[in-house]
Amino acid sequence: MAEQRTSGRALAWLGQGVLYAVFALLIGVFSQWPPYRHLAPGQALIKLSFSHHGQRVSACRQLGAEELAKLPPNMRAPMQCPRERAPVVVELDIDGRQVVHQVAAPSGLSKDGASSVYHRVEVAAGEHRIAVRLKDSAAGNAFDYERAATVSLAPAHILVIDFDAEKGGIVWQ
Repeated sequence: MAEQRTSGRALAWLGQGVLYAVFALLIGVFSQWPPYRHLAPGQALIKLSFSHHGQRVSACRQLGAEELAKLPPNMRAPMQCPRERAPVVVELDIDGRQVVHQVAAPSGLSKDGASSVYHRVEVAAGEHRIAVRLKDSAAGNAFDYERAATVSLAPAHILVIDFDAEKGGIVWQ
């Protein structure tokens, strides 16, 4: 009986080893096949990606003494500032052709969060004229930030277009 139990354990260990080997083989096969190509040969990628708070829809206003008196004591702030932000409008032109036009609404229940934009555009490697325009205010139709440049993109190169107010607005990376 002890001999039967020992051979049963050996078969269980052998079976478990075979299953682990098959599992490892499957992982090895599918980690190499099918081959994944991030971009087609001779292609480059332009990523338009940022998260930005639009300007407030309306300006803060000073409350008068009468208005303050009507408020509960814990709510008597002398300035009343609305939370809602303007949607962010962004346009991307490549070689004179508009590729992206997006109106990104502010996030949050009170529409006071950041507006997020993400687009991927595959282009042929080489020289391209890129223009980006961004509007983050509610007033007027003019864009608040603009940047245009001619860039040379090598095959498999990734150009990221971001927004950083501390660096002056629209930046290439």
